[in-house]
Amino acid sequence: MERQAPMDQHGRHNEESQDGQDQVVEPGGIVVGVDGSEHGQCALVWAAREAERRQLPLHIVTAYSVPIFAASGLDGGYATVDDSVIRDGADAIVRQALDKVSGYAIDVDASVENGDAAGVLLDLSEDAALLVFGSRGRGGFVGRLLGSVSSALPAHAKCPTVTVPLYCADRLGENTEDKHIKAEHAKTGPRKVENVVAVGVDGSEQARVAVLEAAEEAQRMGATLRVICAVPQYSGSLAWVPAPLDRDALFADIRVQLDAGVAWLRSHFPSLAIETELRDGSPVDVLVETSRTVELVVLGTRGRGGFAGMLLGSTSDGVLHHAKGPVLVVPDREDPRLADRHKFGPMLGAA
Repeated sequence: MERQAPMDQHGRHNEESQDGQDQVVEPGGIVVGVDGSEHGQCALVWAAREAERRQLPLHIVTAYSVPIFAASGLDGGYATVDDSVIRDGADAIVRQALDKVSGYAIDVDASVENGDAAGVLLDLSEDAALLVFGSRGRGGFVGRLLGSVSSALPAHAKCPTVTVPLYCADRLGENTEDKHIKAEHAKTGPRKVENVVAVGVDGSEQARVAVLEAAEEAQRMGATLRVICAVPQYSGSLAWVPAPLDRDALFADIRVQLDAGVAWLRSHFPSLAIETELRDGSPVDVLVETSRTVELVVLGTRGRGGFAGMLLGSTSDGVLHHAKGPVLVVPDREDPRLADRHKFGPMLGAA
């Protein structure tokens, strides 16, 4: 991966360090991918606000690769194009991005990377505190930095990721020319967004890790944390059950476990406002609908089966593809706060 020296807030390339190595992303900062699309602009604004909230540096990145064309004449081989025009276009994108966030009280720089967009961002996720990108992007030589790339990143990134859909351009103060979004906004009118961070749980350890991340984010935002458990209807995998299950009893049991989970959370976040929501329905549908009216939806990268559903894992893909607001996906990791969860009562999904 070829890296161009980062630009500063004024769009100037920083000088190389004395040992000749280019400056790299400051560890623990927020990385945002841009590609000149409206989706990328929404991601940029969200990332800048989050960097300001966390008091972390922001690193803006775009990536491109030089196309190679198969020769069609008598001479065999391949032809490449001069990358200077492509690089100039990429430089223009990051300069525009730097200008857009110049009013935020944050340290910010930007770089143009030559390489596969997904690989570039995954490499940067090794040292980042957060990786932010839009839900879709644009084609062209600057590459598909967003789009199909955004589907792969949450599952493989080494840090939490936030996907920002174009649908929430209005709440970010951005304009969009997308006719479908404009038509829906015209029909529904301005949306009221609650100061709430919602997190989906399903009894898995990964969900508990996501809850801790969601609680930290809610605390930073001064928001309420809403813990949501959605219970889908029985389907083919439960056809072997010999007698109808008592859903009222099931819900009562889950409620006890949710309450125990809240008691555990309050022991670690005593000043945080926490509420729970137990819903009858598809986890994807419930969380997508929730994303319309909350600041952020939080999920783990994978989860468990069972009566509480496949809330995470494959279901997170459904939420990411259809969400109407930002979605934070938390990778599986160890957290010492998980050790005392059992002290507060029964756990969802425990044997």
